[in-house]
Amino acid sequence: MRLINLCLLSSLSLTSITTVAASATGSSVLDLIPSNFDKVVFSSSKPALVEFFAPWCGHCKNLAPVYEELAANFAHAGDKVSIAKVDADEHKSLGKRFGVQGFPTIKWFDGQKGSQPEDYNGGRDLESLTKFINEKTGVKAKSKKSAPSAVQMLTDKTFKSEIGGEKDVLVAFTAPWCGHCKSLAPTWEKLATDFASEPTVVIAKVDAEADNSKATAQSQDVSSYPTIKFFPRGSSTPELYEGARSEDALVAFMNEKAGTHRVVGGGLDAKAGTIEAVDTILAKYVTSGGLSDLEKATSDIGKAVEGLKDKYAGYYVKALQKVGLNPEYAQKEQTRLAGLLKKGGLAQEKIDDLTSRSNILGRFLVKQDEGKSEL
Repeated sequence: MRLINLCLLSSLSLTSITTVAASATGSSVLDLIPSNFDKVVFSSSKPALVEFFAPWCGHCKNLAPVYEELAANFAHAGDKVSIAKVDADEHKSLGKRFGVQGFPTIKWFDGQKGSQPEDYNGGRDLESLTKFINEKTGVKAKSKKSAPSAVQMLTDKTFKSEIGGEKDVLVAFTAPWCGHCKSLAPTWEKLATDFASEPTVVIAKVDAEADNSKATAQSQDVSSYPTIKFFPRGSSTPELYEGARSEDALVAFMNEKAGTHRVVGGGLDAKAGTIEAVDTILAKYVTSGGLSDLEKATSDIGKAVEGLKDKYAGYYVKALQKVGLNPEYAQKEQTRLAGLLKKGGLAQEKIDDLTSRSNILGRFLVKQDEGKSEL
């Protein structure tokens, strides 16, 4: 009986360690460190796929969304296989122990004490990694039903009608067999979702080998995959994108080129909705006690927004009038909007609107630590 209890306790302890490793970040990928590595990988009697990565590694960043999806698809079989990762830049001892010399390095451990890991040398796309685990364990992945794609697939016909119009278009030219294209795919989906609410931005793909689109790839002199090109609105002359293929890098690139203010995840940054020229004028009149000269501020800002087609030009005037009547209006209204955003359940268009208005209201406030306008 004592032996059974000890075995049960050991099993529960190992389960707890594995659960903590996974739940610490809310991810299905287990985070391994020196104190739990052997218990999870060697004492569990179940195999594990382990990625050794470094936070600064570009290839690791590209692999991250693929690896997350892989772990989520095998989460139902957590008692049969582990999908884990090690920050080998922080935990150098683990990288050294297993001969890691580059990032990312992926190794397969069979779960037996004393056994040597097997290097994974296959593709870093979801399909290849899934097939590898299935062949090793017999476990089948269970993928969640994906939402409709926000990526626009362009054909020879639609490419001609979309490019050179009123939208900024970022196009990835891909091939079905290309491993790097498969690794890019989940990031590209996230990027498209991030900009789905931007009416003048298109995140697109061209299948360079499909019968209805390969002529377009040829006309664009695409010879390697993936090739990413940016087509500014009103122009058919592209700019080759040569930056990192991470979501944050691609979001930053599109913001710069399209004049948008998106952040990773699809939200808006602190400048969204604001107008720099108006902010510069407003800063002259904003004080801790309200507006220094309401009449002059109203006149100057009225002239500044006159003729502007910006959606929020009128909101500056409205807020100016409200603050003129009540110096505490900007703070109270910003607090109210924050409450609506926190409550949730809003469409993205409404979230964008409330965020933009809140940003503008912030221009009517003074930083207490500096005594200066928030410009």
